[in-house]
Amino acid sequence: MTAVVDATEMTTSEWELMRIIWTKGKASSSEVIDLIKAKKDWTESTVKTLLRRLVSKSALTTVKDGRRFIYSPNITESDAMDQMTAEMFSRMCNMKKGSEITKLIRDTNLSQADIKQMQAVLANKLRTAPKVVECNCLPGKDSCC
Repeated sequence: MTAVVDATEMTTSEWELMRIIWTKGKASSSEVIDLIKAKKDWTESTVKTLLRRLVSKSALTTVKDGRRFIYSPNITESDAMDQMTAEMFSRMCNMKKGSEITKLIRDTNLSQADIKQMQAVLANKLRTAPKVVECNCLPGKDSCC
């Protein structure tokens, strides 16, 4: 996957289509249309417009196969999620990120394996964590929330 893709520029609707293509690996427009219709009440032209936008944003590559187009992702789902998460957390006060992560954990359905992995990461992180994370909202030492 060589194209530079900015996942933060994808709309919520475009993410819906990307999730289908990430799951399938590659898909024709008719496959995407059939699959999205199980979730959304979108017209065929809406889906095709969104697919064209994803191609223009370099999120998808298209190859003509007879009379149909096959779409493949130019960014992995993991890389796209990493970009979105980094973008969202870059906007927050450093002192409030932990609280938001705690809320996400509380409100998200997680597997036992997910929880064990998080516990291991947190136990390791605890060894070097500062007592307090510094505020980054305003310049200077007195910029504490």
